[in-house]
Amino acid sequence: MTKLTLTNYVRGNTTLLENEFIDEYMTKANGEYVKVYLLLLRYMGDPSVELTISGIADLLECTEKDVARALNYWKKQGLVDYEARMQEIQEVRQESETVKRNMPVRGGRTAAKKAEELPPSQKNRENFKEVIHVTEQYLGKTLTKTESEAIVYFYDEIGMSSDLIEYLIEYCVENGHKSIHYIRKVALSWAEQRIQTPEEAKAVSGQYSKNSYAVLNAYGIKGRAPAAAELKFIRRWNEEYGFSSDLIVEACNRTMKTIHQPSFDYTDSILKKWADKGVKTLSDVKALDSLHLQEKGAKKAAVVGTARAARNKFNNFEGRKYQDMDELTRRLIETQ
Repeated sequence: MTKLTLTNYVRGNTTLLENEFIDEYMTKANGEYVKVYLLLLRYMGDPSVELTISGIADLLECTEKDVARALNYWKKQGLVDYEARMQEIQEVRQESETVKRNMPVRGGRTAAKKAEELPPSQKNRENFKEVIHVTEQYLGKTLTKTESEAIVYFYDEIGMSSDLIEYLIEYCVENGHKSIHYIRKVALSWAEQRIQTPEEAKAVSGQYSKNSYAVLNAYGIKGRAPAAAELKFIRRWNEEYGFSSDLIVEACNRTMKTIHQPSFDYTDSILKKWADKGVKTLSDVKALDSLHLQEKGAKKAAVVGTARAARNKFNNFEGRKYQDMDELTRRLIETQ
């Protein structure tokens, strides 16, 4: 991780910019350089934040080379001092280039020296080198620092084994996702499910992958793996209700059509009703819809019939007819 140390910053909740910078430096500098300096000034006042070149590049949506050029510029101006320390990950990346030239990939694994023949520290290093190499093979490029740091995170922080990381990369790429951000989300989802081996991951992904992503697509959710709570619903729909992917997607579509937003609870209510009615196929759903329309039509007909009968009863009342108004007046007087 590249560490940065800024020589001119203010601690506290407020970021202060000296007038000298505006008067003497800002007007002469590239606008992108100014953005980098201001970002450094902002976050270097917070000791809990450790900036990296890749992190700055992500925040400003620029390349790491752009950030490096800005840092070099401000260093020459005497305003910023930074120390770049190459981590082992970068050394591993260089060594993996040699591995690529000498070791073929077979079944997603390299023919590296057997891990059990190595001492523990060297074993971990060799395993990690292999993970980097396999990841680069699947992604079809040399890893960026951000991507490499993500692999370190999977390895050190989440505690994923090298075999599981390799399967993670393979799984994501085969499903059309090469973004390290997407891969990270899948890794975190597996960690929530306490998946520790490729076999466990294959069992879960093989059983629920198709249905899970079909559900997310039906909901219009893109770019992430299903969360643990969402997977519980999908397992229930598959295992407890015994529904196929087509039925589940149909329930999701009806959810969106009715409430116009994703809701696993609402979809579950639809599928539970179908399960109670003995629905097994889309044809059963159509038959249930048809029956519902018939019942609805019968109820409507009954209401209309009742109203019509009441109306006819009133119309059948025969009032007396008086041809002569004088005669009507005379009768009214006589009754008084």
